[in-house]
Amino acid sequence: MARRPVKRLNAGLRLSHFQDLFPNMGGQDTDLTLRLAGRLKRLRGEHGLSLQELAARSGVSRATLSRLENAEVSPTAEALGRLCAAYGLPISRLMTMVEDDWRPHMKRGEQPVWTDPDAGFVRRSVSPPARGLAAEVIECELAAGAEIAYPSPPVAGLEHHLVMLNGALEIEHENAAWRLGPGDCLRYQLHGASAFRTPAGSGARYILVVV
Repeated sequence: MARRPVKRLNAGLRLSHFQDLFPNMGGQDTDLTLRLAGRLKRLRGEHGLSLQELAARSGVSRATLSRLENAEVSPTAEALGRLCAAYGLPISRLMTMVEDDWRPHMKRGEQPVWTDPDAGFVRRSVSPPARGLAAEVIECELAAGAEIAYPSPPVAGLEHHLVMLNGALEIEHENAAWRLGPGDCLRYQLHGASAFRTPAGSGARYILVVV
């Protein structure tokens, strides 16, 4: 079985993909854009940055920042990624900051799920990030013969605990490689690029806890 092309998840995602990940944030692009605009404007104020200073720090142009904060355009994943790197927080945490509240009980059917059929990847946010909670719990499934590469983490140094439920998985990170089977746990702090691969004859299902 031929290996699937490498899928780079950091590129090309737009607002509609984030609505799949966080469906409770609002049913229409306009509503979500307005709420994100307000959050981005507050974040810049909390950090005491001018538009020009934030543009220099993030690599997002001053004109684009102004349009984002005024809800004139919807942000792309690339722009959000650059802003999150400038502020030192993951994209998923920025998105949940727009939520008015979080619920202690997350039923299975209410957990946000995002599917990338091209990569053979399914991501279930079992415990989404929220204000006041340090950890995020994600259940992942990767099809047989698949590979996903992450050029860089949204925030360097985040603590990861990966627990294999079933299947087989190979992970590369910082010039090291690990082969994981059912019940294995890999613990690491994420810096730089990483890659997840499954053999041709087996997919993988695993839990990832991010702190």
